[in-house]
Amino acid sequence: MSSFDAASSLPLHPLARQALLAALDEGWADPARPHREGRRARMLLDAARESAAEAVGCRPDELSFAASGTHALHSGIAGALAGRHRTGRELIVSSVEHSAVLQAAEAHERGGGSVSEVGVDRTGRVDAQEYVEALGKRTALACLQSANHEVGTVQPVEEVAAGCAEAGVPLLVDAAQSLPWGPVPGDWSLLTGSAHKWGGPAGVGLLVVRKGVRFAPPGPADDRESGRTPGFENIPAIVAAAASLRAVRAEAEAEEARLRTVTDRIRARVPALVPDTEVVGDPVRRLPHLVTFSCLYVDGEALLHALDEAGFSVSSGSSCTSGTLTPSHVLRAMGVLSEGNVRVSLPPGTPESDVERFLSVLPGAVAQVRARLGAAPLSADDAAPEAADPEAADPEAADPEAADPELADPEAAASETAVPEAAGSEAAVSEAAVSEAAVSEAAVSEAAVSEAEAAAPETTAPEAAAPETAAPEPDTDGPEAESDSALPGAADPEPTVPEVPVPEPDTEIPEADTTAAEAEATVPEAEATVPEDAGVIVDALGKRCPVPVIELAKVIGQVPPGGVVTVLADDEAARLDIPAWCGMTGHALVEATGTTFRVRRVG
Repeated sequence: MSSFDAASSLPLHPLARQALLAALDEGWADPARPHREGRRARMLLDAARESAAEAVGCRPDELSFAASGTHALHSGIAGALAGRHRTGRELIVSSVEHSAVLQAAEAHERGGGSVSEVGVDRTGRVDAQEYVEALGKRTALACLQSANHEVGTVQPVEEVAAGCAEAGVPLLVDAAQSLPWGPVPGDWSLLTGSAHKWGGPAGVGLLVVRKGVRFAPPGPADDRESGRTPGFENIPAIVAAAASLRAVRAEAEAEEARLRTVTDRIRARVPALVPDTEVVGDPVRRLPHLVTFSCLYVDGEALLHALDEAGFSVSSGSSCTSGTLTPSHVLRAMGVLSEGNVRVSLPPGTPESDVERFLSVLPGAVAQVRARLGAAPLSADDAAPEAADPEAADPEAADPEAADPELADPEAAASETAVPEAAGSEAAVSEAAVSEAAVSEAAVSEAAVSEAEAAAPETTAPEAAAPETAAPEPDTDGPEAESDSALPGAADPEPTVPEVPVPEPDTEIPEADTTAAEAEATVPEAEATVPEDAGVIVDALGKRCPVPVIELAKVIGQVPPGGVVTVLADDEAARLDIPAWCGMTGHALVEATGTTFRVRRVG
């Protein structure tokens, strides 16, 4: 099993294990006591503090140990805000901070303070000038991470710190992800870190408060750790944390160069191996070991399970993998696709052979998930109503009965041939209104349909009467090899990816085309508003992503260039994924209001 989730946590470093075991025998006493055992414990604690301070780039008396990185963040934010309450109660954060920072900001708001968020670009990076301009006379504290934990983008801490210093506002830096690779540059005021991110034991955090920074420790006073973080020090764990930080720093320069080459390879090869995939995060200003990408038409949880069964542990920002229905706030702030998201973070010492094996497994895993969701043909050409190779997209296409409607069931032929492209002519509307028999006859006779289409000009008017048809249901019963073959670029589906059950959509796939009047009549409780020029309507209310995006992709090729598809979707992830789909496929998002998304076909 290969763990590619180093950004979450690392196993205990071998030197940390040795230090921990030794300190268990020597560092058990109270370091505040003057007896021999207490003095020995104090020496171990002071030595660990000096070692960690050297790695951080601060004075030993500026560094305190906390119960965790989260505890260090909460204590640092609360203490700095309390120390500067006379200046004001405004807190500045970026929109991609760790949830621990954002939760502290929410608590500050509940207590009567104010919070301002600074946005990021599509790479997840803040603009330093925009951040500094957000500082005001009433700003008590600013927070900025050194590097993002989900996409690896490195933030302009040095520039922001200079602006904060000029404005007289302290800057707290969350350095949990970058501290193993080197000290944080710039004139920052407070800094936090977490030992389990660099191979130390869990339950140890760092809080640095530089001299001259006003700081009022929250909660009851405690004499330990300069009063900043209360509680008895866990000396064995602290000693192990300092030992592991020193060890990874000694290897950081060489390992950074090696892993950056490996992740550059992943960034380049994944889009070539897996169609309709976007690599996110800054391509240059990033952590050396982390790369994140998002795949269209893929359920994130199903993909993680498939990769796990294939022997790879990765992480994801998709809403279905987070335990909530809310997509990652980082991906949302960046405006990139959230479903089908994969974060690969390589631990130090990762063999290149493991990465090559991952790249060989990934295409088959994605193809398997797409096929089970009925989305495999979409990855070939999202704008085409039919796949270029019918036999590859649908094994039954080679069957002459399936190819000739007259040889198959007439009702099935009717549903096959009644496509929305037949809509558009006022003459066709009148003819359909006069005679239902004519509609049935046209559905059975392929020649009659072709002749009607040739005579009818293309238009996107919603009044055009197209026979109602349902979007095709996902084919989950066919052989897996046939489903995988529909995805161009997919790896040979030999025993590289074990079959993994994929969650079925909560309900049936929504109808691909209804009239605006019918949509208004069926979804009033969802408060969906359907404009008069709605065009083809996809009712995906109550469906979770990626289903709304899959259904949009299925029908976009059935409207003429310039035509509109209206998607009704109330999944929060759809608010992010439908615009992201438009950006990836080149179609235009005309409107996104509430649960209504209007997409215009381009080209």
